[in-house]
Amino acid sequence: MKTKTFVLMTLMVMSSLLFGACAPNASESTPTLSVEAIQTNAVAVFANNLTLTALAAPTNTPLPSSTPTFMPLPTLANTTPLATAAASTPVTSCNSMSYVADVTIPDNTPMTPGQTFTKTWKVLNNGSCAWEAGFKFAFTSGDAMGGATYTLPQAVPVNSQIEISIAMTAPNKSGSIRGNWRMSTAAGQFFGNEIYVMILVGSGTAATNSGTTATSTSTPEPTVTPTP
Repeated sequence: MKTKTFVLMTLMVMSSLLFGACAPNASESTPTLSVEAIQTNAVAVFANNLTLTALAAPTNTPLPSSTPTFMPLPTLANTTPLATAAASTPVTSCNSMSYVADVTIPDNTPMTPGQTFTKTWKVLNNGSCAWEAGFKFAFTSGDAMGGATYTLPQAVPVNSQIEISIAMTAPNKSGSIRGNWRMSTAAGQFFGNEIYVMILVGSGTAATNSGTTATSTSTPEPTVTPTP
């Protein structure tokens, strides 16, 4: 397209020049141009027209594309992720024991320091499974008073009562002395009631154990005999 326009413009310029050359008195007023000059002028005119056309034509400038920018989330140092809470399952046991009675040494039994005795309790297996041989009846707190752990020699069925006896010695101190005991599995897991022995050592023991009543002896007054 540009080539055809250039040729057309060249022909128009050349026609104008030839027409001027053929006009009357043209030789006297218009100088003669060479072919090279004619082509140069034609190119200049064509270039000028192209510049004017480019200025007049609207320019399609593409709009800047908006690209979304994502800011990275800040990383917190020395953070520990939340742990998933596991469903807590309560630990249940079929073992249980309840106190029935004091067979010997009821509460606050008077004792002398160093006195030996045997404490016997009656207890009940009120759980839902038998106590196995090897279960232990052990001291938990207070004063053991020399008592040793008792180990079941055989199984105890459910709803059965047994008597447990522990040999003890009263301590060499006065006052109310108490020791707490409880049943446990062979592995040491305690269960059921915590039962105790309580004795009274010291004051009032001798008087209570004497079983005698003190009697008072009166001295008769002297008899005065009058002198005649």
